[in-house]
Amino acid sequence: MRKNIFSLLRIRKRIKREKPDYLRPYWWTKLRLRNKMDSWRRPKGIHSKMKFKEKGKQPLVEVGYGSPREVRGLLGNGKRPVIVHNVEELERLNKEKEVAVIASEVGKRKRIEIIKKAQELGIEILNSKL
Repeated sequence: MRKNIFSLLRIRKRIKREKPDYLRPYWWTKLRLRNKMDSWRRPKGIHSKMKFKEKGKQPLVEVGYGSPREVRGLLGNGKRPVIVHNVEELERLNKEKEVAVIASEVGKRKRIEIIKKAQELGIEILNSKL
């Protein structure tokens, strides 16, 4: 089954490589939208060239660029990231299928405890930098 997941991850990588960058409509005309050009919004204007998919305009979000359902939310190594707030949540993880991500609101003292416990249990932590 693990081989199947890695083949699906390769398919996802190929799909995402071919996917265009979706940009917010008319971000180039309004100064206040310059920093939000990546936040996709559907074009709703009655004369919008982008809405009617005219040649030379930005592409619309469409079906077909999604990942296979079995690998949605997985990392490149085939593991699922799980947010951890304390040591008890860390102990419940399955180290073959899941990777820990320490929550941003966890303080330094508890973060050190979580990192030490994860090293004992052999669980990988993505954001273990102090």
